[in-house]
Amino acid sequence: MKLGTRGSPLALTQSRHVASLLARAAGMEDSDFALESFVTSGDRLKDQRLQDAGGKGLFTKELDEALLDRRIDAAIHSMKDLPTKLPDGLVLAAVPEREDPRDAFISHKAKTLKYLPKGAVVGTASLRRQAQALYVRPDLKVVVLRGSVETRLKKLEDGSIDATFLAMAGLTRLGLTGHVTALLDAEEMPPAPGQGALAVTCRADDTKTRALLAKISVTQCEIQTAAERGFLEALDGSCRTPIGALALIDGSTLSFRGEILSPDGKLRWRREDSVTLGSADEAAALGRRLGASIRADAGEDFIQSLEQRGW
Repeated sequence: MKLGTRGSPLALTQSRHVASLLARAAGMEDSDFALESFVTSGDRLKDQRLQDAGGKGLFTKELDEALLDRRIDAAIHSMKDLPTKLPDGLVLAAVPEREDPRDAFISHKAKTLKYLPKGAVVGTASLRRQAQALYVRPDLKVVVLRGSVETRLKKLEDGSIDATFLAMAGLTRLGLTGHVTALLDAEEMPPAPGQGALAVTCRADDTKTRALLAKISVTQCEIQTAAERGFLEALDGSCRTPIGALALIDGSTLSFRGEILSPDGKLRWRREDSVTLGSADEAAALGRRLGASIRADAGEDFIQSLEQRGW
């Protein structure tokens, strides 16, 4: 089986993990699952925000094409990079065990966002992180920070920025948790929908691959991410829309919190609810319901202004 992946250190680490899970599930060797790396449209961006170059889909397009052309059998993505609507002929076939979905705050100047000096420079390529930071600290200066995890950490070390945010999941997978200054409270600053989760896609008609991928999928993770992606879908979420969402399961209860902000952090709409745990489809319906409620409250003009102009 040939697995497609982006070529970044994090993507390759995640893909090797998935290959190992599949090998154990199939009673085979890791080497039986070959990795083929791709340079995606998103990887080619250096100093440009994703929303200015087309938003979601920039990290998946080349992998989708390889699947449809039958050059690979499955593609491994970070769930937060996966559009809510997949190309015809492709399906989301597995959601393996999820890592910590929270964001990590990293700085040599302060122990938390609250204690950064006035006017401090925060580097991020995420419109959500920008908006959430400015909602709490409107005095901060936010600059675009792109590149691999290692590149972003280097910018912090050389003093180009005073602080940054990175997904805790990526730092954990790369063995870089020693850089973390503090973990953000997911109630105060919900992560990107699907953050910390992996998504494995394949062709809808490839029953053999789908059956194997189903063996590494975790039901609770499917349910959580379905709720978050439902919320994203209702708000037409793209990289132009600062959206945070997190679903948690406690026993027989599914709890959800989601929000949308203006990129300048001046406006925020938030919804939360808890329901009896059900199927992934029911979780997606919960997310869509709460997203639709925010959409009605914020107004179509606001939502469309985000989509069309990035604010």
